[in-house]
Amino acid sequence: MKEIVAVTTFSLTLILACLSVAAQTAQTQSRDDILKEIQVKRAELAALEKAFLAPADSDRETYAAFNGGADTGIIRLLPREKYDENANRDNKLSLRGGGAYYSFTRATHDYGSGSDISLESGMLSVGFAGADYGLLLNVGDVSLDEVSAHRAARALMDYVPPTKEADVRVHQRQVYTGIELGGFNFRSRSSARVSNTYLLRSISFDRSDIAIAFRVVREDIDGSFILVFKVLKKFPTPDFERAKN
Repeated sequence: MKEIVAVTTFSLTLILACLSVAAQTAQTQSRDDILKEIQVKRAELAALEKAFLAPADSDRETYAAFNGGADTGIIRLLPREKYDENANRDNKLSLRGGGAYYSFTRATHDYGSGSDISLESGMLSVGFAGADYGLLLNVGDVSLDEVSAHRAARALMDYVPPTKEADVRVHQRQVYTGIELGGFNFRSRSSARVSNTYLLRSISFDRSDIAIAFRVVREDIDGSFILVFKVLKKFPTPDFERAKN
């Protein structure tokens, strides 16, 4: 017992000594030095989060045709309920949205940059802020090479979004239950299913309007999903006519 107490006392003394040295070092650092160290740590954290978000090397090898193309890509979506600080305080990332959002137009997971898709509780969604909204449809086990010829793809690309605020709000409400285009029921949400292909139209007023086909190719052990995608069409930036008082 005495030996345990002695070891414990020695350990505590050593810890306190280390803390004292660290505190003295911090006191001798200038504020400029501390700021530089913060910036270095932020850069290191950003690099770690980027690596954490990246698809596995095996995914990249399997879907090499989607790597680096101007109109194709492969991404990982993290489950928002697990990694977004607004949804989970215990296991959060510093990245806004926790890696659950992605903008195909701007090639970023950072929420607030015109995000086109998100993952939460196993559901894929489109349309997140302001007047932005979108259309989403699971077309089943269809190859991305063939999906452009699908009747639903043509219906999606023929869709003309409204520009007047009152009409936009109507469409925003309708997509929760579904908007029928060409005999297909497009909604704003759909379950994420491996080996299924989806059509997506994301409309962000005054920023972007894009049609995407993507395929969910794998679910990882943390509930994240790997998606391969190709851009079907980029439309002119939609205008938004706000209602006058």
